[in-house]
Amino acid sequence: MATAAESDGALIETGDTLSTTTTAAHDEIPSSSRTSITWQVKFVLLAAICGSNFLFMKVGLQSFSAVQVATFRLVVGAAILCGALHVRGGRLPHSVRGWWHPLVAGGLLATLPCILFVASTERVSSGLAGIGSATTPLFAALFGFLLVPHDRPAPYKMMAVLAGFAGVVIIMEPWQSLGRPDALGFGMSLAAAASWALGWAYYCRFMQDSDAGHLSVPTALLVAGAGLMLPVLLAWWWLNRDEYVTPWGGHTADEFTLMPVLAVLVLGVIGTAIAYALQLDVVRDAGATVGASITYLVPVVSVALGVGVLGEHVGGPQLIGAAVGVTAVAVIGLPTRQQVRAGVGADASSIPSDERHEHDAAPGE
Repeated sequence: MATAAESDGALIETGDTLSTTTTAAHDEIPSSSRTSITWQVKFVLLAAICGSNFLFMKVGLQSFSAVQVATFRLVVGAAILCGALHVRGGRLPHSVRGWWHPLVAGGLLATLPCILFVASTERVSSGLAGIGSATTPLFAALFGFLLVPHDRPAPYKMMAVLAGFAGVVIIMEPWQSLGRPDALGFGMSLAAAASWALGWAYYCRFMQDSDAGHLSVPTALLVAGAGLMLPVLLAWWWLNRDEYVTPWGGHTADEFTLMPVLAVLVLGVIGTAIAYALQLDVVRDAGATVGASITYLVPVVSVALGVGVLGEHVGGPQLIGAAVGVTAVAVIGLPTRQQVRAGVGADASSIPSDERHEHDAAPGE
């Protein structure tokens, strides 16, 4: 039996399950340092960060490839959280067995979404990529319907899922032969949203009971995601070494510019390290339904910045389709009967675990 303790909300492996305990070192941390920021403030900050990430991806792509931007973002984010975890006396899992769940969840919540979203912004506007991210709750409800037979969503929520995907069709404008959004580019943003939904379902099924709060879990997820991304970066560089002298250098034909470097650093420090920590905090403090509602605001921020800063154009069908999708997401996020009985807006911990999976799909970028 392997064990690994984390003093920042200790995480202990016991057989195939994870349980939590709080150590004396954690108790020594003043409560004011842990709760000085309310979840409402974190929610607003998270919406602004997630929506602006697409702008910084677009700027980073001016000098770096999509694989580089995704890798640098995850490595910087993981390094920041590792440093913060060390300062607070926390630890990551020590055994191979303890890394199994973080590797799977990190791949779904960090590695795949990061590379897919950056690759998407290479082919479509940052605003449209942000709109694609808002489909996460649609995929969460769909996965709940397909993968959890005993926890079927209500019929009206399944109708909302269908309406949401109808909104996606409107965005794609299949009736247009010219001028419609790039199908592959927008499809990659949808795939990233689906990966998020599946990743949060996996987290809720296998890791939520071991989440003692604070930095342990988001740090483990980012370390795992960065570790999975590094071999991809090296393989990509080997195939493109004629154009890129080093795996971390920009395109050889481009002159060095500071803005893409700063954009990638902002993505790593704020858009990844801080965002992942805030994301889990909001879900813990306010419940999964509130956490998932962040997706209502991400497209608003991404489109506004894309149009206002980058001069992008978003057509009428894209705005109509986004409105249909956001409305569908709002319907999906309505509380269930069990949540109403437990108290709408109650913390997710008050809802039986079997009933969380449909709703525990927090967004993030």
